[in-house]
Amino acid sequence: MVLLILGVLLWSFAHLAKRVFPGLHRAMRGSEKPMVAGMLVLSIILMVIGYRSAEATIWWAATPMLKGINNLLVLAGFYLFAASGAKSRLGVRLRHPQLIGFSLWAVAHLLTNGDLPSVVLFGGLLAWALAEIAIINAQDRGWTPPAHPVPVRKEWTTLAAAVAVFLVVGLIHGWIGPNPFGA
Repeated sequence: MVLLILGVLLWSFAHLAKRVFPGLHRAMRGSEKPMVAGMLVLSIILMVIGYRSAEATIWWAATPMLKGINNLLVLAGFYLFAASGAKSRLGVRLRHPQLIGFSLWAVAHLLTNGDLPSVVLFGGLLAWALAEIAIINAQDRGWTPPAHPVPVRKEWTTLAAAVAVFLVVGLIHGWIGPNPFGA
């Protein structure tokens, strides 16, 4: 469990350091990028090893209904990620589409994984995403959504990309872990 907690903390620190320690970030003048990338890779390794080796105290289990809700929330999260990159209507209207999408992904996983390692992992990542949103909002209060029109085709391509990624990730998830589509 210690490795899992360290992984979540390292992930959070690597993402939050830029905003929490802006002077240090400016002083590094771009040289922090390889260090942050290394910290993120290490955090993922720690989270995977820690999650797989932690003893699971189970409080609740996934039901077919929870799996369905989980899949809808994960699909919505992937859509928000795609909307951010594609600059679709929703992607430009929301201030933090990627962090909101990540939060939906974490909540979805909390719904279907009622064991202690999952609560630590997904709850910790959810706490990081919400803290990141709060810190960004507190530091930059002057955000307004852009007013330019967005073509409708961007919505369809964004949705198609999100569904494609969702299906591919779901298939890979089923090969290396629990099947998110049932059974």
